[in-house]
Amino acid sequence: MSEQTTPARPAASARRRPHVVILGGGFAGLGAAKALRKAEVDVTLVDKRTYNTFQPLLYQVATAGLNAGDVTFFLRATRMKQTNLSFRHGEVEKINTEAQTIDFTDGGALEYDFLIVGTGVTTNYFNTPGAEENTLAIYTRQQALTLRDKIFTRLEHAAAESANSTPEEVTLVVVGGGATGVETAGALAELRNDAMAVVYPELDPRRTHVVLVEMADVVLAPFAPNLREYAAKALRERGVELRLKTSVKSVTPEGVELGSGEFIPAGVVVWATGVTAPKEVAGWGLPQGRGGRITVDADLRVTGLSNVFAVGDIAVTPDPLPQLAQPALQGGVQAGKNIVALITGRPTAPFKYKDKGTMATVGRRAAVADIIVGKKSIKLTGTLAWLIWLYVHIATLLGNRNRLATFVNLVTKYLAPSRRTNPIVGDVPVFDREAGKKALK
Repeated sequence: MSEQTTPARPAASARRRPHVVILGGGFAGLGAAKALRKAEVDVTLVDKRTYNTFQPLLYQVATAGLNAGDVTFFLRATRMKQTNLSFRHGEVEKINTEAQTIDFTDGGALEYDFLIVGTGVTTNYFNTPGAEENTLAIYTRQQALTLRDKIFTRLEHAAAESANSTPEEVTLVVVGGGATGVETAGALAELRNDAMAVVYPELDPRRTHVVLVEMADVVLAPFAPNLREYAAKALRERGVELRLKTSVKSVTPEGVELGSGEFIPAGVVVWATGVTAPKEVAGWGLPQGRGGRITVDADLRVTGLSNVFAVGDIAVTPDPLPQLAQPALQGGVQAGKNIVALITGRPTAPFKYKDKGTMATVGRRAAVADIIVGKKSIKLTGTLAWLIWLYVHIATLLGNRNRLATFVNLVTKYLAPSRRTNPIVGDVPVFDREAGKKALK
């Protein structure tokens, strides 16, 4: 329980009801907004994008299993169920905690009585030379679409070249053996195994390689040993080449240089390892800790500030939390409840994360799940884990239309043979033969 129980500015003002500004329309921000739905406050949700992105399924967009619209939700639509909420599209430039104002890059500003920062994090390249310039991440909708188009551009160009010469070697490298890396590598392998023989007869699937590079000696390190072993076996069965205990020294337009000095030529390199706070957070004047993330006390208030909260991946809590959807969602709800407590003169409560477990999928009928029921951990693999993964991800999506579209696309992708050869793709530039292999990069 925190000793700070009063905000810097009086909660109520002659201007209006207490104004709560929420930065970020992700799991944390929307959780906080929902917790304030019946409170006597005015809420402004701020995001530099006009939509929420369901990040756990972005890899499906990147590998042509889902449309981008299936995993995005128009943030202004939240007003349909919450009339005390408004939306402000903008990018934060500065936060003045003394004046309690937020300045935007477009020149506008907002005053607040309470502030919740839930802007999330971004890709961490760990200062690896060439990684930011020559790899593709899957952290935003645009990144997923860019990666999807790059993958199919590489395949189309290789097919065009192979029609007039020897078959092309196509190598796709995924860096990072966490959930995103494992799921992406598995999806790429199934795309090759299921679709290429039919839709790319010019390419030999045996000459299309999916390589997963991971510095640790296991994939899915946070999971139990038997779940890690199952995931690694399922990847290998799908033809993914695992390079464990392998670091990346640098990335060039031509491929990946490993720590051992070995070079892997690759037309597409996916960076799926590590996150850090966006660079702009350093200019907001808030205390930062590990990875540039904002430090908070037990009740999620930013250290040293009585009316500013930070939640989700952007926050460093006294007891470290996994950077997953559930901690962000639950933290946002707790921040909203603590603001209601401050307004009504009650003390805040510390955030207690209720672990519901974790899961990851390798592909069709192959997943791992560690489900927490009470104090018991239930570990599952295979078809049952995959069905639970499918249900949880569809149920967690925002909007019934998104749930239905995702259900149809995923179920037909995995269960209907004809659908597996019809991936969702975008625009692909025509192969520039004069540029030769440089055009393939």
